[in-house]
Parts: sequence; C-alpha cells; structure tokens
Amino acid sequence: MNRRSFIKAGVAGLAMSSLPALAAEAGAKKRVGVIGPGWYGKCDLLRLIQVAPVEVVSLCDVDAKMLAEAADIVASRQASKRRPRTYGDYREMLKEKDLDIVLVDTPDHWHALPMIAAAASGADVWVQKPISVDVVEGQAMVAAARKHGRVVQVGTQRRSTPHLIEARDRFIRTGKLGTIGHVEICCYWHMRARDNPPDTAPPAHLDYDMWTGPAPLRPYNRMVHPGSWRAFMEYGNGIMGDMCIHMYDMVRWMLDLGWPKRVSSAGGIFIDKQSRANTTDTQIATFEHDGFNVVWQHRTWGREPDPNYPWSATFYGDKGTLKASVFAYDFQEQGKSETVHGDVVYELEEYPEDKTEPRLEKHCAPAIRGHMRDFLAAIASRGRPVADIEQGFTSTAACILANLSQKLGRTLAYDPAKGIVPGDDEANALLARPYRQPWVHPEPESV
Repeated sequence: MNRRSFIKAGVAGLAMSSLPALAAEAGAKKRVGVIGPGWYGKCDLLRLIQVAPVEVVSLCDVDAKMLAEAADIVASRQASKRRPRTYGDYREMLKEKDLDIVLVDTPDHWHALPMIAAAASGADVWVQKPISVDVVEGQAMVAAARKHGRVVQVGTQRRSTPHLIEARDRFIRTGKLGTIGHVEICCYWHMRARDNPPDTAPPAHLDYDMWTGPAPLRPYNRMVHPGSWRAFMEYGNGIMGDMCIHMYDMVRWMLDLGWPKRVSSAGGIFIDKQSRANTTDTQIATFEHDGFNVVWQHRTWGREPDPNYPWSATFYGDKGTLKASVFAYDFQEQGKSETVHGDVVYELEEYPEDKTEPRLEKHCAPAIRGHMRDFLAAIASRGRPVADIEQGFTSTAACILANLSQKLGRTLAYDPAKGIVPGDDEANALLARPYRQPWVHPEPESV
C-alpha cells in the first residue's frame, strides 16, 4: 500500500466510523457561541462551519472593534447569512442558556472561568490550550465537565493531524521503532516578543479591565492586545504553555502516556534582556516516564539543530528514529540510510476558503477540522473526545509544573490523585495563583 492509499484508507475508516454520529448532528443544527473570536477563535469557528451545519448565534469579546469584524465574517460564511448577537461580557451571553456548543478562544488567563460557566449553562465546550494558567484551575475545569456531564474538547489538535496519525500508526503502533528509550521535543522559533514600547491608555474600543479579568492589572501596553500577551507570565505560561504543551501532548497521545512521575526544568532570560517580555528565552524541561524521559528545549535565539524540524518531536528507539512536526515526518530504520518521508495533508481544493482566509495556518486547517469532527462525534455519542479535558489537564499541568520547577530550582513529583506535590508546601502554594477581585478562583469542590 503506498502512502496516498494509506492516507485515504485511514481517513475513510475514520469517516465511516463517525458517519452515524455526524448524520445525527446534521439534523440537529447545533447553536454555537464563541468567547474570544480573535485570530484563533475565528480559525477554530470557521473550521467548525466547514464541517457541520451549525448556526453561530452569539459572539462575545471585550474588544468591540474585533467583535464587530468577527460578526461580519461569520455572517458571510455561515449558511443562514445571519449576523450573530454580540456581547461584551460572556456571563450575559451564557445567561440566555440557548447554546449547544461554546468555543472558548480567549487568552489563557481567561480559559477557566468561561469554560466552567459554559459547562454549567448546559453547553458542550471547546477550550483552547493550555486549559489553564495554574494547576487548580485545571482541576476545577475537569470537575465541572464531569459534574455537568459535558463533552469538553481541548484545542490540542495534533491528536487529529492526518499525517501524524499516519506516522503513529505506521511506525509506533507497528513496533518499527523498537524499544523507545528517549524522546526529544523542541521549539527554536524566534517567537518571543522583542519590543519595549511605552505604556499608554487603552484604546476606546477595548474594555481593558474586563480583558485583564482575574489577572494582575498591569498598565496597558500595545504588546498585550492584540497579539503579544503571551510575552507576559501574568496571562499565560510562556513558551512552555504555548508550544511545549502541543509537542508534549502529541507525545503522550502517540505513546499512550499518563502523568509524568517527576518534572524538572531550568532556564531563564539569557540573551534577550532588552525586551519588556518576562518569559524565558531559553528553557529545558524533563518529564520522567517509566523507561524513558521526554525532554523539552526552547530557545528563541540562535540557530536550530535541524532547520527542517524547528518545532517537533524526535522518538529514539533501538530499531529506528522518527521525527515528527506539524509539517512532516521522517522515519529512519537503524543501520539504514534511506528515509521514509511524509508531508502535511492540505485540503485546499476541498475547502477553497482556506486559500484566502486571512492569517489562517493552512497546514493546521485539516487538523482543526478533524478535531471538530471528533468533537461532534463525541457530542452525539456523549463519549470522550480524543482531547478530552482530562487529557488537556495532564499536559497543561505538566508544563505548569515545569515552570514551577524552574522557579523553585528543584524537581517536582506531583500526585494527581491528591492534587499536590507531597512534602513540598512551597510548591503547593503556587498551584493556584491569586485572583484579582472581584473574580473568585474556582475550586474543584465548588464548581
């Protein structure tokens, strides 16, 4: 079987397995709301519109200009051509209790409270990764999904990336790697913000107090919105929470891994000391699993070791090596020079909107569509999606623990059953960040 036949057979099998569920969904026409229809909010939502006959009825954003633009785009893309209702406060949107699906595509510091509120309102939820900024938020999100019986899909769409599914099935599940003894994951893109602009008054169309929400209220800076809020640990988990979670979650999915036994990390701001950003420009983290470690490294300066795989995972087995990224994979059998190569599967002819959609990562579009189909099938069956909230919590919390390890200067052994790092009161005090009033930090017992 050649590669193209392999892909077609695999995709056909997946499609056939979910046809009854998707047929049921077609008759239901789910009502959808989006909290945070900015860049990736629109990327996610417009992929959902491509694969299901949904009706987008509500959009919410604290930026009135961005909100109006999103409403216009949605009206032009959905079948009904209706313009969604718009809100500046997600609580007002959810009060309507008329949504079947809610997409939470806000900055990271605003993932937990809207996701929990959406689940309580009776909606099934798509929430972007990382699911939370602290560990206790994640615990509460899992508890809310289970308490209200909601399907929650996390936006770790590597689990639905066609060529990565192929690589897993061809080389890992068949045992062609042999015994895996080490995995390296990395990001060497120069993606850390390098600017240092002055603070200013926020623009009139932005409710900056609501944008800040439970995070510390910093003076407004144009780096924060729109775009570079990831430069600040107040709103996220740096490159660990942005890029490592994708690769680490991909490895966990491919190898069927649970929680790491121990997490350690070291790094800092070693080169770019002029930027206003307070996230690390260099960091290494080790996630210890039975039989091997998964080791992450990011560096936002200098050259990458392999220019073909600057953001990737490399699986080292005693019979072969597999490199995998969002763009491609390469497998090489031990002792042989030839390489089996595979590329990302684009779907530009099937979905011509992808060709012209502003800022769409075209290589990610098929993965998002696959992730949405999986989400819809889980909604129909009331089962667990491929990136269930509990899987997202594990990958998110591991990356947060890496940052805490770097901050504390020691290895952390988190006990997921107890929700603590046994014997480490200092680490446990950092598992929940302070919330700015009047926002109240969610707890697993109170959702």
